[in-house]
Amino acid sequence: MNSEEFCKPILLVEDNPVDLDLTMRAFSMRRLTNPVEVARDGEEALAYIEKWEKGDPLPVVVLLDLKLPKTDGLEVLEVIKKHPVFKTIPVVVLTTSSESNDVKRAYELGVNSYIVKPVDFEKFLEVAEHIELYWSVLNKPPV
Repeated sequence: MNSEEFCKPILLVEDNPVDLDLTMRAFSMRRLTNPVEVARDGEEALAYIEKWEKGDPLPVVVLLDLKLPKTDGLEVLEVIKKHPVFKTIPVVVLTTSSESNDVKRAYELGVNSYIVKPVDFEKFLEVAEHIELYWSVLNKPPV
């Protein structure tokens, strides 16, 4: 892996301040090297598409909550995965919803992974470690 891939941001789409803080603390404790950009609702997440079109660095992965204000996570997922250029950006749903309809719909729209947020902080640290290891180190994105 080259140093450029370590510099690519992670886009975290999360509206819940407690979950946002928990995620950021977990990444901090794991000493995540990628910068984390935050969108606090679906509209903020979709605004990143325009930024990417203007040349902002593409994220190594989008961590997407489903239950968002303004535009829900499934709509955000659909827009990203239908984009002719950005559809290859890995999107991981990181949500409290384990509803089978949400899981099914997310995969139909092209999600790369679906993770139900654990309630326990230690378990959440494990999830953060796996996200970092897989999406920032092991996964080989298209060029």
